[in-house]
Amino acid sequence: MEGYKIMVADDDPGIIDAVVMMLEFEGFEVSATLNGAQVLSMTDLPDLILLDIWMSGEDGRDICRSLKGNDRTKNIPVIMFSASSKLKNSAVEAGADDFIEKPFDFEELTSRIRKLLSQPTNNAEN
Repeated sequence: MEGYKIMVADDDPGIIDAVVMMLEFEGFEVSATLNGAQVLSMTDLPDLILLDIWMSGEDGRDICRSLKGNDRTKNIPVIMFSASSKLKNSAVEAGADDFIEKPFDFEELTSRIRKLLSQPTNNAEN
């Protein structure tokens, strides 16, 4: 799965550093932001987005709704994550393709990423 681009959005620099390092080790091209609103203004679209639900000043669910409501970004798979498993239903209702609870197991995360990236509808031109 080398060459796939993943965007990570979380307001915790420690999580971003760890996830970026692990995904790059797996061969993914990774970009990251501490600012959720930046996800909506990206010009170089990723193949998948990892999006925290609670970020300073931003609700990841609102960002996900905006992404899924935009023709340009609606087919990009979004995996939302949170320290609260109680938020899974609201993440799915917002359009997330998957949800994973923090702290997450890296093997589980990469497995879910690979599964979403292998789905034909997500490999279409965005």
